[in-house]
Amino acid sequence: QVQLVESGGGLVQAGGSLRLSCVASGSIFSINVMGWYRQAPGKQRELVADITTGGSINYADSVKGRFTIFRDNAKNMVYLQMNSLKPEDTAVYYCYAYLRTRSYSRLSDYWGQGTQVTVSS
Repeated sequence: QVQLVESGGGLVQAGGSLRLSCVASGSIFSINVMGWYRQAPGKQRELVADITTGGSINYADSVKGRFTIFRDNAKNMVYLQMNSLKPEDTAVYYCYAYLRTRSYSRLSDYWGQGTQVTVSS
C-alpha cells in the first residue's frame, strides 16, 4: 500500500503565502514524478506543478513566477511554496506521485486526499 498525505492548506488573504507539503509512504520502490494538481468548485482538476527525480519542473502558466515546487527525494516529500496568492487560486490541492512499488512493476499514479486552500479578497 502507498499513502500520500498532504498538509499546509488553509485560509489566507490575497497576496499572502502558504506552503503545502506532501509525504509518500508505504511500499515504494522508486518515484519518477511528484507534483500537485488542484480542483476548484465546478472546474476540472488541473496540473499546478510537477517535478521529476532529476529536477525537471513543469508549471501551469497561471502560477509561473508565484509558485515554487521542490522535492526531497530521500524523504519522498514534495513541497509547493505559494506566494502572491490570488482568489482564483482557491481550490482543493492534491498531491500525486508517479511511482513503482516493485522493481518490476509498472509506473502508476497515487493521490493524496487533498487539502483546501482558500484565498480571500
